[in-house]
Amino acid sequence: MIDDIKKRAKHRTAIIEGQVRGLAKMIENDEYCMDIIGQSRAIQKALESLNKLMLENHLRTHVTHMFEEGGQERDQAVTELLKAFDFDSRS
Repeated sequence: MIDDIKKRAKHRTAIIEGQVRGLAKMIENDEYCMDIIGQSRAIQKALESLNKLMLENHLRTHVTHMFEEGGQERDQAVTELLKAFDFDSRS
C-alpha cells in the first residue's frame, strides 16, 4: 500500500469509527430521527471517501501491474473494477 494513502485511510477509519460510536449513542438516547439520518449519511459519505482512497491505491499499484502483465492478469483487473462498481454481470 502506498504510504501516504495508508496514512490517510487509517485517519479516515478512525473518524468513521468515532462517527459510528456517535450514531449508536444517538440511537440509544432516542435522538430526533432526522439527526440520526444526518449522522448516518455523514458516515456513508466518509465510507465513500475511504473507498476512493482504496481504489486510488489499487489503481496505482495492483491494476498498473496487472495491465502491464496483460492476458489473464489484465482480465482479472477489469473484472475486479467492474465488481467494485457493482457492474459485474456475474454476481
